[in-house]
Amino acid sequence: MTQYGSETILPYNKEEQKGTQVKRMFDSIAGTYDLLNHTLSFGIDKIWRRKGIAFLRPFSPQSILDIATGTGDLAISMHRKLKANRIIGADISEGMMQVGREKVAKAGLSEYISFEQQDCTALTYPDNSFDAVTAAFGVRNFENIEQGIAEMFRVLKPGGHLMILELSTPEHFPMKQLYPIYSKTIIPFIGRLFSKEKAAYSYLPESIKVVPQGKVMEELLARQGFAQAKARTFTFGICSLYTGCKDGSRTTPTK
Repeated sequence: MTQYGSETILPYNKEEQKGTQVKRMFDSIAGTYDLLNHTLSFGIDKIWRRKGIAFLRPFSPQSILDIATGTGDLAISMHRKLKANRIIGADISEGMMQVGREKVAKAGLSEYISFEQQDCTALTYPDNSFDAVTAAFGVRNFENIEQGIAEMFRVLKPGGHLMILELSTPEHFPMKQLYPIYSKTIIPFIGRLFSKEKAAYSYLPESIKVVPQGKVMEELLARQGFAQAKARTFTFGICSLYTGCKDGSRTTPTK
């Protein structure tokens, strides 16, 4: 199994497993996460989510699993845009999901959206459970990316669709030159202004640099069984959308 660079980037120390550290980090920043997220992206993250949802719209998924759901922004938007009957937001951080539950209750959507604490590399759901599986800005936090993707494939119904949004590294002028300055100075600075958790906003740019991107991610998805694996970028390459489907004739990953 291939090891990817983002799996070795840890928020705190080299002694604890990545999953344990990621859980603690997100629990600690849950209260300020939404404000910081929208501030750091200048609100463009909302546009990126809309583009991801637009990919799913033609397929009208009625049951959706949102991996690394965080505070539920994508889950809420998917219900509003897709009118799905059942959306489960799964995350390792109970603190983030508690914020999500409050947002869902305030929006009057608790009948449609629920939250469950899950390890993305060992989901408790049966095979072939969901019409769509999504993840927004969470894959770089996976302790084992291949295993996490394999689990997404497993719980997806034949004919179902995968939609992943992830931050990425721009490859073309001028953003290629400007983005490192922004990520190394502005992100940590704003993070320190809003949050006492310095590690989180130093970890963020480091993990973005080495998460699988572009063709590498397409190939990873294909190896885990996804058909029509495709990558595309938005906003000069700052964000990437990865999509695929579970071909009904193919139910196990390739080795």
